[in-house]
Amino acid sequence: MRVLIFIFIGGGLGSIFRFLIGKFIEASKGSFPWSTLIANFLGCIIIGILLGWGMKNQTFRSDLYLFMTVGFCGGLTTFSTFSIENMLFLKSGDYFSFIVYSLLSLIGGILFVGLGHMLFKFST
Repeated sequence: MRVLIFIFIGGGLGSIFRFLIGKFIEASKGSFPWSTLIANFLGCIIIGILLGWGMKNQTFRSDLYLFMTVGFCGGLTTFSTFSIENMLFLKSGDYFSFIVYSLLSLIGGILFVGLGHMLFKFST
């Protein structure tokens, strides 16, 4: 039960942080969804760092690891918003933005997880 509370609190904090990123980087209607992309990349680099920490310390089931990965990063990153924004690109006929955003999100997300993991390895 305790771990569920940690995940719940982490998810709430991650969601608030994502909301604040969206407010700080306000995108006008029909504009490229930079705030979602940045929130997702930030979550990816954090989870890459946490992956390195978890691998080094064998702490994949620790309260802190679950708080940060499942909770905070889960609340910070958002596949549903990514999907809605892509659907809006498709509905408006903006296929170029759809392709760019999809590829940036997929490739960039993987690269940022790898970068976070490398940053952890170099810092230890």
